[in-house]
Order: sequence, then C-alpha cells, then structure tokens
Amino acid sequence: MYGAEVWQTPTREINKILSTEMDVLRRSTRKSRMERKRNEHMKEILGVKEKPDIIDIIERKRLQWYGHVKRMQEERLPKLIMEWLPGERRKRGRPRKTWMEGARSAMTTRHLEADQWLNRKQWRLGSGRRRQLSQDRMDGWKDGWIDRWMDGWMDGQIDR
Repeated sequence: MYGAEVWQTPTREINKILSTEMDVLRRSTRKSRMERKRNEHMKEILGVKEKPDIIDIIERKRLQWYGHVKRMQEERLPKLIMEWLPGERRKRGRPRKTWMEGARSAMTTRHLEADQWLNRKQWRLGSGRRRQLSQDRMDGWKDGWIDRWMDGWMDGQIDR
C-alpha cells in the first residue's frame, strides 16, 4: 500500500476498503455470501483472525509518518506543510476531515498522547498497537446483546 500514510480516508471509503478486503477473503475460501457464513468464520478458516485488517495498517502507517515529520527540523518542507493552516474555508467537494484530524483520531483509538512522538521507540510501540475500537465492537457481540435482542424479537416482545 504505497503512499497510504498520506491518505485521508473518509468513513465511506473505509467501509468500501473493508468490504473489498472481506470479498477477497471470501473468494479465497471459495465461499459465497449466499452460504451466510460470518466474516469471523472466514478469517478463522484462513488463519488471519488475529492479524490486523487493512484499516489498522493504514492508520499505523499514518501514525509512523506523523511521528517522523514531527521529529524533523523546523525548516523542513514536510513539517511546514503539515503544520500549515489555510486561511480560508474549504471548497465544495473537499474532504470534511483533514489529514491531521484523521491522525488525531487514530492516536485516540490507540491511546497515544500528543507529545509521545518525542520518544521514537515508545511511539513505534504505540502506533503499532491495534485499534481498540474494533475490540469494543467485538465485545458487544461477545456479551450476547444481539442474541437477547433476537430472542425478544422472535417472542414478539420487540416490535418488528
């Protein structure tokens, strides 16, 4: 993924990337969506369940680039460009979120502090950490809330 560290990926694009990744995994297992197998099951079959997904890799590259540029000397062009703020409003059709906002959100999901980039070794360890968001999402499935909801729906306790 050449140049992924400078991509600004909106939520819509993230969903497309993740769905494409799952499509590739499904095709490699030769399972159709018509068979109604869960994504986690497909990842277990291929042995990639514990490995980071594409979005984790993109965010890790973004954070590595962020730390690299922040450690640069003040007069270097990449640092000047990263810290530059335009004086006017963004034009129509431009991304709503800036690259810096994406980097900050990646730092918060990995529990990194804003000045932690000063220690290179600590920054590399922190930026390589997997997102907590995906784990929080999985905890909702593990505690069985969807099963309880489905049971209530099937019993007629929840309106359809």
